[in-house]
Amino acid sequence: MTDHGTHIARRSPEQVMRLSRLGSLHQCRLSFMRQLTRRMARENWTFSRPVFDIDDTGVGRAVYTAQGPERAYSLVAFAHDLPPEKRSDRVIADAWDATFALFDGIPTQDDLDRLERNVPLQEAGRISESELSLSRANRSVRLWTHVVEALAAGQQPDLEQIYKVGYLMRTTAVYGSGKFGAADREMIADRPEINAPFQVEMLSVFLTRAFVRDLVQHMADVQGGATTAKLDPTIAHWLGIGNSTGLGMAPFIVNHPMLFNNWIAVREEAIARIRSLNSATPAEADIFRQVFLRSRLSVSWWRSDHPIQIAKLDSLKSDLQAISECLERNDLTGEYPWHRLVEWSETALSEEGQELLNSLILEPYGALVDELATCMADGHADSFIIDGEMLVGEARGLIRGSYDWALDLDWAKPENCARAWYVSEEKLEPRMGERFEEPIAEYEQPLAPARDASAAYAAMESYSATQPVAEFLLHHPEHRHTIRRAQMSQRAPYGEIRDNTIGASVSPLDMLRAKLSFFGATHFDPRSDRWVRICMYAGAPYPENLTTENADLWVYPELPA
Repeated sequence: MTDHGTHIARRSPEQVMRLSRLGSLHQCRLSFMRQLTRRMARENWTFSRPVFDIDDTGVGRAVYTAQGPERAYSLVAFAHDLPPEKRSDRVIADAWDATFALFDGIPTQDDLDRLERNVPLQEAGRISESELSLSRANRSVRLWTHVVEALAAGQQPDLEQIYKVGYLMRTTAVYGSGKFGAADREMIADRPEINAPFQVEMLSVFLTRAFVRDLVQHMADVQGGATTAKLDPTIAHWLGIGNSTGLGMAPFIVNHPMLFNNWIAVREEAIARIRSLNSATPAEADIFRQVFLRSRLSVSWWRSDHPIQIAKLDSLKSDLQAISECLERNDLTGEYPWHRLVEWSETALSEEGQELLNSLILEPYGALVDELATCMADGHADSFIIDGEMLVGEARGLIRGSYDWALDLDWAKPENCARAWYVSEEKLEPRMGERFEEPIAEYEQPLAPARDASAAYAAMESYSATQPVAEFLLHHPEHRHTIRRAQMSQRAPYGEIRDNTIGASVSPLDMLRAKLSFFGATHFDPRSDRWVRICMYAGAPYPENLTTENADLWVYPELPA
């Protein structure tokens, strides 16, 4: 390990918490998928498939069990024969190619029968506290058909088609944390393997990927009989699980300021630790260079037809070329090599390139940054309690600290409040509409913290700075949520987005990208400014092949020999 040098401070929230930068984040060592695979390998988890009862039409059920040091978790999967006209990624769909639940333990026959009556119905069914998540997935029809037909004919599928799509199925939702009767997060949060954020959901997707591989092979075997080829493990290796994510996920980072702060603060602390190293060993520099080249290969496979992402990809490819030329001039042996590299990037690269570089410099230093993952959960339930004794002047100061940029905006101007967030009646999912074109204003959700902070700040002007905030809230209870958030900011400096979430130019994609990058997603492919497709676990080992040697850097493709 290299020596520590002068401590470089974390970047400021003013720099980090802009939506354009949050919408440029990439996966890193601290991503939730990689946390999970490292843990499972380190703890020598074992995996089994006790049930695979799928008929010749592709209908049936299967169970995939992951056994950890203390507990087992089982993915219960149901495969369906879905008519093409019913296949939809939209949340209003009521049928899917496959549906899943992650069971807490090993299910009995009665459990499987109960789940078969409910899981395929999803929202229309009901699961119990024995289940930790509920999910569903649809086939990528063209690639699925191609793979089945190729294998049935005794051939391997075309690699170009594999790389172009990247997955055989994509999930359209993975629900956890108490939804539809599943166990509440609080019931399992003290388990070491579940404590980090979204580990239940990441485990569900990890096991789903194994099921999808096995199901496509089964369907090929049915069609081709004895002459069917077995899917080449090298090809299977690059098949991930797709995901379609829409507006339902966007409000999460607004509604969970303490949790989102922890994610950002941990990443920023990791970056600061690496920038503070006064030197890099040749081995550390070599790891970085290799990961950079592998990342560049991954970006070359990234495809999108959306104008926003096409432009970002063009910039990123230019950035990668600039980084490559910079590394040719710099052998990383001087003082503070990572700090100098990051400082250079802030004027030479786009935000997309800067944030990729910030992720990559962490890779040689697992021993220095991986421990920070234990700080990413939200353990501050008491933060929701409002301190009524705080003085009005102090509360106004906290609002200025997070929202000074918003206090002078004219919030009556249409361009500053053009959008409104609401919840759809049909599916109880978040939506965003045009305030002045749709009758939605009276249903608006509190997802405009900057506007609300500005209103609370103005309302406090008529109060003495030395009055307790409780007195203000007694007359203005509508500002309770703003005061609560302002007080949270003392613990959560990265909890507030420094942009207008209801302005005419807001792009919900940035919110989606920020959250999905922490999951560990790659190859973001927007389909509009409100939903995006991604790929998860592409390149990861399958459960039976997971080792400490392949449990981490799988996210970067191996370079050709």
